[in-house]
Amino acid sequence: MSATSITATIARELDVREEQVAVTFRLLDEGNTVPFIARYRKEATGGLDDTQLRQLEERRTYLQELEDRKQSVLAAVEEQGKLNDHLRALILNCDTKARLEDLYLPFKKRRKTKADTAREAGLAPLLEQLIDNPTLDPAKMAESFTTEGFEDTKKALEGARSILIDRFATDPDLVGEVREQMYGRGSINSSVAAGKEQEGEKFKDYFNFAEPFTTLPGHRILALLRGESEGVLQLNLDAGADELYENLISDRFELDTRTSTWLADAVHRGWRTKLYVSSGLDVRTRLKEKAEEGALEIFATNLRDVLLAAPAGQRATIGLDPGYRNGVKVAVVDPTGKVLDTTIVYPHQPQNRWNEAVQELAGLCATHSVDLMAVGNGTASRETEKLSHEIADLIKQAGGRRPTPVMVSESGASVYSASAIAAAEFPEMDVSLRGAVSIARRLQDPLAELVKVDPKSIGVGQYQHDVNQQALAKTLDTVVEDAVNAVGVDLNTASAPLLTRVAGVSSTLAENIVAHRDENGRFTNRRELKKVPRLGPKAFQQCAGFLRISGGSDPLDASAVHPEAYPVVRKITTATGLKVADLIANTPVLEQLNPADFADDTFGMPTVTDIIAELDKPGRDPRPEFKTATFREGVEKLSDLNPGMILEGTVTNVAAFGAFVDVGVHQDGLVHVSAMSDTFISDPREVVRSGQVVKVKVMEVDVERKRIGLSLRLNDEPGTPAPKRKREDAPKRQRSARPTPDRKAADPEKKSRGGQNRNQGGGAMADALTRAGFKNR
Repeated sequence: MSATSITATIARELDVREEQVAVTFRLLDEGNTVPFIARYRKEATGGLDDTQLRQLEERRTYLQELEDRKQSVLAAVEEQGKLNDHLRALILNCDTKARLEDLYLPFKKRRKTKADTAREAGLAPLLEQLIDNPTLDPAKMAESFTTEGFEDTKKALEGARSILIDRFATDPDLVGEVREQMYGRGSINSSVAAGKEQEGEKFKDYFNFAEPFTTLPGHRILALLRGESEGVLQLNLDAGADELYENLISDRFELDTRTSTWLADAVHRGWRTKLYVSSGLDVRTRLKEKAEEGALEIFATNLRDVLLAAPAGQRATIGLDPGYRNGVKVAVVDPTGKVLDTTIVYPHQPQNRWNEAVQELAGLCATHSVDLMAVGNGTASRETEKLSHEIADLIKQAGGRRPTPVMVSESGASVYSASAIAAAEFPEMDVSLRGAVSIARRLQDPLAELVKVDPKSIGVGQYQHDVNQQALAKTLDTVVEDAVNAVGVDLNTASAPLLTRVAGVSSTLAENIVAHRDENGRFTNRRELKKVPRLGPKAFQQCAGFLRISGGSDPLDASAVHPEAYPVVRKITTATGLKVADLIANTPVLEQLNPADFADDTFGMPTVTDIIAELDKPGRDPRPEFKTATFREGVEKLSDLNPGMILEGTVTNVAAFGAFVDVGVHQDGLVHVSAMSDTFISDPREVVRSGQVVKVKVMEVDVERKRIGLSLRLNDEPGTPAPKRKREDAPKRQRSARPTPDRKAADPEKKSRGGQNRNQGGGAMADALTRAGFKNR
């Protein structure tokens, strides 16, 4: 497939014009980043957004890899002297890697098989006679073919059968058809391993379970594979009736299995020992890929929501990292995030120095004019939140301004505390106190602080350790990059880790920018970026539009208008007779402008339209307005909950089967997808997103199993039957299944996690996945 063919294929698949694809590839090949192309090259790409651009990039990689593999296969077959025009055409025209490997099967180098030995012994003619003469006695026919290694008729017939089965297993069309039939018609069955009932309680819903491959949702696939890898579940793949596949084989090779029992037996063995096994492995691979794709999509969506959560803004904040025996770690930061003071107080058991903690923290808040109190949501969080309210009330009673307590997710804070980034930021600070700093800063600006944490440790994924780690890292990196560039970065306050996520800025350039800023003071305009060592014209072009300078010499530097487009703004100022400063946010004037009047061959209508919109709201932040959940007084632990309560909480995670909500009892409740709306929804993200503040009704509480069932439908009545689920909403119970070979997962899950772990669960509404190892945040 040539570059032209790849372009045409992708254009057809994504329903865009070939010119759009070709231009995008040229821009990417020139070293332009996806955020830059999406924002500043709309004329060239026809307005493709960052999601489409990444799809183009990913699909091109696949097709190029396919093309390279085709050439390798062609060379290998030609070297064997077996390449003909028909086979060449089949190889060149195949459009998937799976089909290509099917075609290569007969020519792939392999260890010597029993079929190879039988061919060398001259048993192929015996096989042909057995096929051509199905009415004759196979044993009599084999008498004249006995030879060394096949000394009797039984062994000779076994050799002939091996040759025939090998033909089945290496026939590209048959292999492909059997594989598709098995995936389309088969199902997965699971049962509990002997003696594992108690140990594998969390997999109970899968002790006697069956569901077709085609309807099996991704999260359930990962649960089954997890149960298998932990030795709790035994998985079997039921392909369906043997007769279907045996007929496919006999029809493909024109075998009269009705007349010849020998041929019928060979077909049955070929299916069970070869094609079933190879197709089963392919089905498992396909299911895992499907599950991983879904898990990555969920992780990416949740991460994007968390990163783009509403910032509290530049307000003096005190961060409280709760704990019992080791105390509450405290850090005060100014509106820019600079650390002003740190301490540790011991208000909780076993020290119980409550009054002392209140006085000390109240003094810190008063001294530094604290406006917000960020309380980490881990162990002792509700007790510490109560402490923060008492402090706030004390300050108010004394005539000061009452700081607002806010519960903040501390997932990943401990990972950050022990990281090289934190050590470089606070080399002299105790590791435990760094977490309090992170909690305070992530309330001020979640995006700026969370980019310092490995995305996998932020706690918004599903089975994150079970998916391809390279694909996961790549997916999450693109999410972080897109989020950072969508918001923009303050050049004079951004940390090196944040700058590294800006389009065109490498880690070295980020360090150089910070070093230049430390040595020469704040940047006063974007042009000064060119003085940063190793920041050349290309890097400047990519990053300048995403780096903002507030209060600089040029008001445009605080906007998303790219420096290369400043001449367009000058044309607008000339036409309106206004200075740039007077033009910015001047909605009445800007609404009267016609973009076509300022477009030219360099800057077309899309760019000019964006410029005018940016002038109207320069540096606009796409994130929502800051809002916090108010936890109900007196509801601090699981036993405080009662069915029927209506509570306010924060969505902490969204999975394929529902959303987890923190209602302030150290245990997230589950709103199943069936309890989210009065109308049918297939994806919880149609209703909620991570970080969203919601009102929920408590439907059921299981203290022993630490499960909370919630509903977004506040008129639901606890104890009433939940709406009947569609087939895909609940695990299926075991149907009769043919016993098949069990195959264990190759890699057991690695249990390492970052950040503070908190159990999540739900009641009867909960999907079985919550009991099968859903990753806690």
